[in-house]
Amino acid sequence: MLQLLIPLAAGAIGFIMARNFVRRRLRFVDAIHSPFAPFVAGAAAALIASPTVLLPVMTVTTAVAFGVGTGLGTARGARAIRELDHIPRRLAP
Repeated sequence: MLQLLIPLAAGAIGFIMARNFVRRRLRFVDAIHSPFAPFVAGAAAALIASPTVLLPVMTVTTAVAFGVGTGLGTARGARAIRELDHIPRRLAP
């Protein structure tokens, strides 16, 4: 059961952190709207998380789940930015 929960938690954490980072910090960066940005972010996250495989509880699946979650979170954050660009905003008096 623990072997299933750890990769799911890693994927969820990667998704949430990437989505929030893209929404807040990369809002004005045009490169985030590239179709390759989620793949690059996911591969980089999996590569960075790969040394955790040396820990006894972690597996390769955990690093891959973290990378997939990060890639999906990046894509979702960029999509949210594009959707919010079309909403006209008005300053309150």
